[in-house]
Amino acid sequence: MARVLSLFTPSGRPTLGNLLGALHPSAQRLGPDASRTDHVYGISDLHALTTPHDPALLNERSLELAGLAVAAGIDPARCVFFRQSAVPAHTELSYLLESTAYYGEMHRMIQFKEKSARQEAVRLSLLTYPALMAADILLYQATEVPVGADQSQHVELTRDLAERFNRQYGPVFALPRAVHPATAARVMDLAEPSRKMSKSVDSPGTIYLLDPVDVVRRKVMRAVTDSGSEVAYDPEGKPGVSNLLDILSACTDVPVETLSYASYGALKRDTADAVIGLLEPLQKRYDEIAADRAELEEVLRAGAEQARALAEPTLAAARKAIGLTA
Repeated sequence: MARVLSLFTPSGRPTLGNLLGALHPSAQRLGPDASRTDHVYGISDLHALTTPHDPALLNERSLELAGLAVAAGIDPARCVFFRQSAVPAHTELSYLLESTAYYGEMHRMIQFKEKSARQEAVRLSLLTYPALMAADILLYQATEVPVGADQSQHVELTRDLAERFNRQYGPVFALPRAVHPATAARVMDLAEPSRKMSKSVDSPGTIYLLDPVDVVRRKVMRAVTDSGSEVAYDPEGKPGVSNLLDILSACTDVPVETLSYASYGALKRDTADAVIGLLEPLQKRYDEIAADRAELEEVLRAGAEQARALAEPTLAAARKAIGLTA
């Protein structure tokens, strides 16, 4: 039986891209017939340590992201929902996988090259982060990992590490595969549509999930468009207009090819209305969840207990296979 794993990193303020590309698709996978342990979802706060951060803010961002995930429809009653750092098996298995991986593999990771190029001092954890991501996946014997295109390389590395470990030490891990969301997997920055909307890059073209509705409308109405006046879906030739069409399509579930507009202004107005229509109920539900912080923390604590129970057999098998006491 397939097991799906998705972890969400609190490295900044969650954006519209995170909602459309990760949170909503994850919620939609929680079908009524699925077993609770078929879906493992969580907050990957350990991954946020690869770059400089404020400890108190990291904790707040972790709880904020957890609340937004629940508000977006990720029901803790229908999945294992937890905070990564509350399950020590993640870091232990990560080291076993580091001891299986090669420096060259880590150094070739595209995200490492891109992120390290922007930093004066590169943390070692940024280089070894793919081993931790592999541990996240393999620990729960996950077979399907929904990711954006920028994370596909990490899932392929995870498969390589699992195959190598199984071959050298014995069959322990299931082999995962990357699953790509069909719609709005990459929501682009409204001010610079050549790059993805990012929760860690401050930009006037980023829509944050907790932005007031007037701010959201202003950002959409100021979105960069393209030369000419024709509204046409052409990601290469008209990236700004195409991004607005992608967002409108994802927010309304209307296929891009059926959207027709005579002007940029009309497209922007409808896109702003659609985004606000999506965010208003999300923000209302989030406010209810955030008002009872103790309950949210209890949900994460209970989820961590479930995750530890689910992870322990795999960790014990990996320890024994590699030559450590079980």
